[in-house]
Amino acid sequence: MTLRDAVLRRGAAIALLAVLAGAGVTGGCGSPTYSGELAFSFLEKQCEFGPRPPGSDAHEAMREWLVGVLQGYADEVSVQRFTALDTEGNEVVLSNVIASFRMDARERVLFGAHWDTRWIAERDPDESNRATPILGANDGASGVAVLLGLAAMMSDRKPDVGVDLVFFDGEDGGKGGGFDDFCVGSTYFASRMGDYAPVYAVVVDMIGDSDLTIPVEPNSMSACPSVVRRIWEAAERVGATSFTEESGTAMFDDHVPLIRAGVPAALIIDFDYTYWHTIEDTPDKCSPESLREVGAVLAELVY
Repeated sequence: MTLRDAVLRRGAAIALLAVLAGAGVTGGCGSPTYSGELAFSFLEKQCEFGPRPPGSDAHEAMREWLVGVLQGYADEVSVQRFTALDTEGNEVVLSNVIASFRMDARERVLFGAHWDTRWIAERDPDESNRATPILGANDGASGVAVLLGLAAMMSDRKPDVGVDLVFFDGEDGGKGGGFDDFCVGSTYFASRMGDYAPVYAVVVDMIGDSDLTIPVEPNSMSACPSVVRRIWEAAERVGATSFTEESGTAMFDDHVPLIRAGVPAALIIDFDYTYWHTIEDTPDKCSPESLREVGAVLAELVY
């Protein structure tokens, strides 16, 4: 996508936000209305590329599209390229994509999601499908979609704080049985932050499920209870009823490398998803309403 195409997309997205303004959740402290329909269109677009594991043609095409869309929204877009070994021992190029808003703001927050998809459907009930890459509508595309919806919002109305949207690569490429080969992109990012020190970070993953329930993630609560409270208070203000006070499954996700690097970080995830790591993780299992609720919470945190 050219920069001109990205700018045209930006204009179309802002127009769509205006049309759909009455359908979103309005924040309790004057945050703009978040459009779940716009976010869902971003989810569908990602899935049109097909499965997007690192090293694939779809992965490269997805990166180019993602950068192009963000260039139409953000004040600054950068790509953090690095290499890693895939499950076959081959070197592949990975890319963390970073979109920043309000570069002049000293106080900054980070919102993250992974944009790669799983290279095998090892949990598919049909054994013949287990070597097939997944489409990743929920596990991958949903988090990216929510952040892109937020980017569209922030391009139209600048936030008071600096916001960095980080799209991590290589989150879902591990073989299993351990965590060393998962969350490769966030680990790389966290090891090279330098003086960058966001006030807090929120990672979103698997938040598009049409039957959405978001419990408190235990690793987040144990390490960063103040960030969890901030998120859940925002959810209460905007009426996001999918956020519950129950404790969920402890997750090793992209928030963990950030926590280890000293960033107060928390994960928003609904891990109770029947189609996780199966070929049935497709857009029809996801909902604009689910994306809307999570997007409204993030908007409330920003504004």
